[in-house]
Amino acid sequence: MGSVLIRVPATSANLGPGFDALGLAVGLHDEVEAELTAGPGVEVTVRGEGAGEVDLGEGHLIVATMRRTFDRMGVAQPAGIRVDCLNRIPHARGLGSSSAAICAGILAARALASPDAAAAFGDDKVFALATEMEGHPDNVAPCLAGGLTVAWMEQSGAPRMVKLTLDARVRPVVLVPATRLATEKARGLLPKDVPHKDASFNAGRAALLIAALTQRPDRDLLMAATEDRLHQHYRAPAMPRSADLVQRLRAAGVPAVVSGAGPTVLAFSTPDSQDLIAPEVGNDWHIQQMDVDQVGANVQFPETR
Repeated sequence: MGSVLIRVPATSANLGPGFDALGLAVGLHDEVEAELTAGPGVEVTVRGEGAGEVDLGEGHLIVATMRRTFDRMGVAQPAGIRVDCLNRIPHARGLGSSSAAICAGILAARALASPDAAAAFGDDKVFALATEMEGHPDNVAPCLAGGLTVAWMEQSGAPRMVKLTLDARVRPVVLVPATRLATEKARGLLPKDVPHKDASFNAGRAALLIAALTQRPDRDLLMAATEDRLHQHYRAPAMPRSADLVQRLRAAGVPAVVSGAGPTVLAFSTPDSQDLIAPEVGNDWHIQQMDVDQVGANVQFPETR
C-alpha cells in the first residue's frame, strides 16, 4: 500500500511575552514512517526519546491522531497501521514533542489517503485539526510552517498564522534539563485573571519582540523584548531550577525565557552574548545551539527520498 516519511521539527512557544501566540521552529526533528497494512491491528516501533515508555498500540499519539484524521476526512479506517518513530525531540520538556506527533499523524493520514480525499483536506484543515487536538496554535503553527510564527484564533474559532523570518544574527540556544514537566501541570498554575497593567505590559513586549527578532537583534532590545508578566513567574514553583537559570542568564545580559511550558530554557544568542551563556549553566543541563527550521513539517514518499 506504500509508505510515507514525515519529518517534523521541535518548537519553542511563547518566547517570553508572546503567550499562546508566538512560536519558533528549531533544527531538531522527529522522523515518522507510516504505512497502511492489509492485516488487522497496529504495529508501532519507537527509537530514541520515549522508547520503552510510550504506548505501542492504539493509544500511541500518532496512531490516535491518524485515526481521528481519517474520521475527519470521511475516509474508512484502514485494516492496519504500521508506524516507525525515530524521536529526537525530548518529551515533556517544552519543545513541542506532542505538537510534533500530532502534526506528523495528521500529515501521514492525509498522505496515505486517496488523492481525492487528500486534496479535499487542505492545509487550513490540517492546521485546524492540529490546533483542536493540541488545544492552542502556538506550537503547531511553527511545526507545520517552520520559522517564526504568530498564531491566533478567529472569532469563528478558526486558527490563523503568519510566518516571519528570524534575523540571521539571532541564534536560538536551548538548555534542556533532565527533569520533565507536564504541560497540564504548568498551565494549571496560571491564574484565571491577570492585572490589566500586566496584560498591557506583555502586549507591548510581544510587539517589540517581533521587531527585535526580525529587524533589529540588539541585545539590549532583546532583553527588554523578552520580559514577561503573564506566565513565567506563576509557573516558577513547578520548575525552580529553570526559573533560577533564566534569572541568572538575564542578570548576565542574555535574553532568556522559559521554552513553552518548560522546563527547557531558551536563550537568544547574539554575537555579543554568545560567550555569556555557558558560564551560567551547570553540568546537568544539555546546551545546544540550534538552527531555525525554515521549512516546517516535510512529507516524503519513497521514490523522492
